[in-house]
Amino acid sequence: MAKTLNVGLIGYGFMGRTHSNAHRKVTHFFDVPYQPVLKTICGLVEAEAKAFADKWGYESHTTDWRKVVEDPAIDLVEICVPNNVHATIAIAAAKAGKAVICEKPLALNGPQGEEMVAAVEKAGVPNLVSFNYRRVPAVTLIKRLVDEGRLGRIFHYRADFLQDWTISKEVPQGGMGTWRLDVKAAGSGVTGDLLAHCIDTAMWHNGPITSVTAMTETFVKERKHAETGKMEPVGIDDACTFICRFGNGSMGNFESTRYARGHKAKYTLEINGEKASLSWDLHDLHRIQYFDHKDEGIVRGWRNVHVTDGDQPYMKNWWVPGLQIGFAESFVHQLADFLEGMAKGKPVGPTFKDALATQYVCDAVLASGKSGIWENVKQIR
Repeated sequence: MAKTLNVGLIGYGFMGRTHSNAHRKVTHFFDVPYQPVLKTICGLVEAEAKAFADKWGYESHTTDWRKVVEDPAIDLVEICVPNNVHATIAIAAAKAGKAVICEKPLALNGPQGEEMVAAVEKAGVPNLVSFNYRRVPAVTLIKRLVDEGRLGRIFHYRADFLQDWTISKEVPQGGMGTWRLDVKAAGSGVTGDLLAHCIDTAMWHNGPITSVTAMTETFVKERKHAETGKMEPVGIDDACTFICRFGNGSMGNFESTRYARGHKAKYTLEINGEKASLSWDLHDLHRIQYFDHKDEGIVRGWRNVHVTDGDQPYMKNWWVPGLQIGFAESFVHQLADFLEGMAKGKPVGPTFKDALATQYVCDAVLASGKSGIWENVKQIR
């Protein structure tokens, strides 16, 4: 019999739904050592928190996150709220001896992230940051192929994450719906929101990033604040492009924007090595494109690899080969891995410390965007 794991989830927005869905599904598809129990949901508006609790099956609801953290019945605290309160809640949860899953990015900046890492390490509690794209089966397969040396020496890593939802100057900043445009709540714009995903995956695949040079832009300089109704300066980056060097000597280039008309969530990556190349596209997330130079010349070319077979990452737990899964299942995989790690007493990445490395890159990118020069990236000791 699996042990019960009482979950307290803070935040009932988009991410609150993805995490709740994972808890509902994980034991149906994976033989995990814990049975998650949706104990308490916390949100700002009491009526909305109650409605969320009723819909998803939480036993109780509250508007005070401290009650979740201080409840002795809660085993796991999940943080799905704006970035500016990640540190406060995570540190309190760690001090209370709770396991912690935090949505990305880890923090507003590196120093704040360092405090979070120190708290979970001092408390010795399991911790994870929700960079879910690592656990899309095709992206996990790429990690395996790189680690097996199939690409040989890596020369280039490139990624982009493009959206278009903030082009209108009428979109407000702040409030529950558009807090990502408020620098006080988000810390940064596309760098922390979108590029953080690309950076985490890139370093997981290709090792640490050591230096960066970046260009950032804020196209709409003022927006009405959703809570005050006043026009206020916009402090986040609407777009960011940076190039970098990895510790293994390879080069990287990254781009993200919320001003790419026609793109809702275009996340792509490509890796070029001496022996092979591969690429992946979130819009076709169950496939990778793979080119192997050792193929016989007359038939050498790009292969379309459909990642649905049982010997490919996670897929034996789902349907029959050829039937695909989607975005939501990456959170199920993340939770399954985390629960296995908890039972074995082994960290499962990306831990807070792993995510701090990504935060350091984001900090360097934003600093370079202001300075216009190459910036060295602080490294995890």
